[in-house]
Amino acid sequence: MNQSREIKSFIFSQYFSDGLRITFGVLLPSLVFYKLDQLSIGLTISLGALCVSIADNPGPLVHKRNGMLFCNLFILITAVLTSLINWSPILIGLEILILCFFFSFFSVYGNRASSIGTAALFIMILTIDENLVANNGVWNHALYILVGGIWYTLLSMSLSQISPYRLPQQALGECIREVAKFVKIKSDFYNLKTVHESNYKKLVEQQVVVHQHQDDVRELLFKSRLMVKESTNTGRLLILVFVDIVDLFDQSMATHYDYQAIRNTFGRTNVLDGFKDIIVKFSEELENLSYFIISNDKPERLHHYKEALDALKLNIDKLEELEISNLVLKKILINIRNMASRVRKIYSYYDNPQLAGNSIRRIEDLKKFVSHQDFDLKIMKDNLTFESSIFRHSVRVALMCLIGFLVSKLFPFGHHSYWILLTILVILKPAFSLTKQRNIERLIGTLCGGVAGALILIVVKDQTTLFVFLLIFMVGTFSFQRLNYVVSVLFMTPYILILFSFLGENNLLIAQERIVDTFIGSFIALAASFIILPNWEYHHLSNFMREALIANYHYLLKVTDELADKPFDLTLYKLARKDVYVSSANLGSAFQRMQSEPKSKQQNIKEIHSFVVMNHMLSSYTATLFNNLQTTDKPVINESHIKLIRKSLYSLSEIIKKLGTQDFMEKEIRFPEFPSDESNSKDQLLLFEQLDSINKLILDIQKVIPNN
Repeated sequence: MNQSREIKSFIFSQYFSDGLRITFGVLLPSLVFYKLDQLSIGLTISLGALCVSIADNPGPLVHKRNGMLFCNLFILITAVLTSLINWSPILIGLEILILCFFFSFFSVYGNRASSIGTAALFIMILTIDENLVANNGVWNHALYILVGGIWYTLLSMSLSQISPYRLPQQALGECIREVAKFVKIKSDFYNLKTVHESNYKKLVEQQVVVHQHQDDVRELLFKSRLMVKESTNTGRLLILVFVDIVDLFDQSMATHYDYQAIRNTFGRTNVLDGFKDIIVKFSEELENLSYFIISNDKPERLHHYKEALDALKLNIDKLEELEISNLVLKKILINIRNMASRVRKIYSYYDNPQLAGNSIRRIEDLKKFVSHQDFDLKIMKDNLTFESSIFRHSVRVALMCLIGFLVSKLFPFGHHSYWILLTILVILKPAFSLTKQRNIERLIGTLCGGVAGALILIVVKDQTTLFVFLLIFMVGTFSFQRLNYVVSVLFMTPYILILFSFLGENNLLIAQERIVDTFIGSFIALAASFIILPNWEYHHLSNFMREALIANYHYLLKVTDELADKPFDLTLYKLARKDVYVSSANLGSAFQRMQSEPKSKQQNIKEIHSFVVMNHMLSSYTATLFNNLQTTDKPVINESHIKLIRKSLYSLSEIIKKLGTQDFMEKEIRFPEFPSDESNSKDQLLLFEQLDSINKLILDIQKVIPNN
């Protein structure tokens, strides 16, 4: 059942949709012109379509359209320029140096602009081959590439207009699936056999993934006028579900307590097993919801929690008979009940579609949750410095592509030496760890795919069967290019070998040439990451650490407003929460990248690992504190609470200053008059324990800050 669901989820996913769309857009022109006995024209048009598909990233329709139109413009200019000078190796070398730097520098404007630059470099590398241009002539070659780009743009935009809600729906379903994985990891903290440190590592890594998916969904929903202004319920339903999922993720963060203390206190009882079982069921429920949303079916409940929650409550109540304080467990149980209630609320939207017509947050508020890319030339100017990682990367790409071109000319191996340049282009990334990972994946995929492709061509002689294989490998290549790069390359290599076999090339020589060129390009790219302006993560980690602490400071400040009975703005609170998730994800990503770097470049790795874990714990403790303050029996705070709050905020501000922000100003908090005596109520004692835990955690963070 689970396996069939996995297959169906993939078939209905945005990745498989991408694979089908790109395959159709690239293959159709070649098939049509093959029938017209003009295959060279068809292949050139297909090349234009393939290049523009690189810039067809998920996002609002207007961004997709503008991105592909600019991509058409840049590949046209690049194709014309390269075609006019490809007779001269010197001019081509100069062009490689200039354009590789220029188009790689597009990364300063974000992922979509970076993809446009990659597409332009892709067409430059392929147009270096004089034979490719000679068949059609310079201007016809450029025109056919433009026709292919426009064809793909129209295809993609038409499909998006036909099903405007499908991509956001798929992205939302995949986001919910990642939240389910996060919740499942949280359940392992209630397992006495789980190793704390390794589980925290998995939790932080999964938080990075969740943030990436949440950011993608925000882009699709909150930047689309159709979603936030449409009178129909579909777009509003997606927004309501997403807002609830983000709140639910926050509630899952708010189940965070001192798990080691909980284990020590309640480990000999069976109550922790009850918590683990119900949280696992909860993750399965989210996985189930994800499946139905991706499949575009009406969701059906998988579990009902009432009996399990009631049984768990009885077990918790029995602890009082053993004179064991169970207040913490009761708070966790309340939070889990709230999470279950929120899931029921999401299902109710589908049971009663009219609920989706409820007013959602103001459009102005929704737009605050998405970032806006500025295309000011000043951004490019400000990055023209060796302090900029993108500038260093652009220089590295330009130099290595020039070296790759020289190697292909000085030591020619076959007739497709541009594969060396293509390998360098797709492998070389701003960070060493990303280059290393892409390098390994490229080599494994090419080697295994080359062997598989050669075997298929040796065994299969029927042209129709080979064409079916070609279709399968094309769809696989484009379906996995954003999902799993090694699988994408595994499909890509036999797809290319079969394609060249249709063009009359020697199969084994092509396979051998591709493997050798890939190894040469991989070696050049990896060596460049070591030698040419290397970009090691430890240089930037203090910035990520500082940003994470600043976000946590403002997050705790918003919760303090609730404690001080100040007017509470939910939107501002959620914006502060989002900043914490974004900065924590950036910090976690940077730390993961550093772990893949050479040992000699992993400075203060133990301290930074401790910081990453404690930063996650701090935001979780703050979420837990806020969640407990939302209960009807909100405790009255006293002087001891206020002292802990002020100490925590002061200590955080001092750490931030230590990390380089000397002008950081601590906010002054004014509290109304509260009783100075200590109350012995359980809720007040729990509040004191939570504030004390936050304060102690901040002091522990202060101890692991590396001395720069």
